[in-house]
Amino acid sequence: MSAPSPSRYGLGTAELETLIESWGEPRYRVEQITDALYRRRVPLEDATNLPKVLRARTTEALPLAFDVATEATSTDGETIRWLYESVRDRAQVETVLMRSETRASVCVSSQAGCAMACTFCATGQAGFERHLDAGEIVEQVVRASHGSPQPVTHAVYMGMGEPLANYDEVWTSVERLHGDLGMSARHLTISTVGVVPGMLRLAKERLPVTLAVSLHAPDDELRSQLVPLNARYPIAAVLDAAAEVAGAHGRRVSFEYACIAGVNDTLQQAGALARLLRAWQGVGGAHVNLIPLNPTSGFSGRAPTRARVRAFAERLREAGIGATVRRTRGVDIDAACGQLRSRHPIAEGTPVSTTMEP
Repeated sequence: MSAPSPSRYGLGTAELETLIESWGEPRYRVEQITDALYRRRVPLEDATNLPKVLRARTTEALPLAFDVATEATSTDGETIRWLYESVRDRAQVETVLMRSETRASVCVSSQAGCAMACTFCATGQAGFERHLDAGEIVEQVVRASHGSPQPVTHAVYMGMGEPLANYDEVWTSVERLHGDLGMSARHLTISTVGVVPGMLRLAKERLPVTLAVSLHAPDDELRSQLVPLNARYPIAAVLDAAAEVAGAHGRRVSFEYACIAGVNDTLQQAGALARLLRAWQGVGGAHVNLIPLNPTSGFSGRAPTRARVRAFAERLREAGIGATVRRTRGVDIDAACGQLRSRHPIAEGTPVSTTMEP
């Protein structure tokens, strides 16, 4: 079987040079194309600095990797979720744009589905389909930029999939976002449920990206119930690897903690988490992002009351652990943490809808 044709954002500069030169075009055309695609981040069809004929030829030779299946905007207008369908094989992924008054962040998927099977996560409930390549990841960021009046300055690898299970393509995309789009490495966050070998590789990389570790429990017994990977990489190994990343990059690691009523939200558990992280030898200390559980159809758990989450945070702070209660965004369009999943099986030959999802 022949390799698939490159997608629009799947070529590096050297590969693009080879393509453009094969057409007999001058070298400066490469700079014009990369300026439009990455620095100005405009759709190729709108790259008016290119001759119309070259624009059309490049558009045909380098198609987008995804069609839009659905697009939904939250009631407050701050969050947009796209469900994308791969042109190549119909794999579905979701991307979320989160806007503020001055800037925007994009939450990207690194896999179609996820094999980690975390019990409270819609993506894990759906299972794994395939890895995304670097071009598909970069495309999510660029196309989110097209839909944002604010500049997209941050990207978080917190969408569908476990980024460190797709390490090579994820890291290539990080280097592309940093080099081609000019995004600061400190504005790129890679999240993991604790893939220790990937974390140790991350510690050796040159770019000081931010690491976020999805912890969700203060002890191995409970964490193994919520995060099955814990049976392979228990909390002690995960924290040791996180310390390696923190030390190598000089960056504080954040710990994500989904608060589930009656499961992991007691003050006793807050105290146990504080003791665990107080003993952790990471640069800058530990910081915990508390995320009230977002509802999914495949998990019966619910979020604690806001007062209970605030009390949990206060207990951490009293013990010297930084804690933030994460603002929930995009719940009304199923775009919040843990809610991303492929949604619409599309039969062979069915046209892709571009209407707004209700």
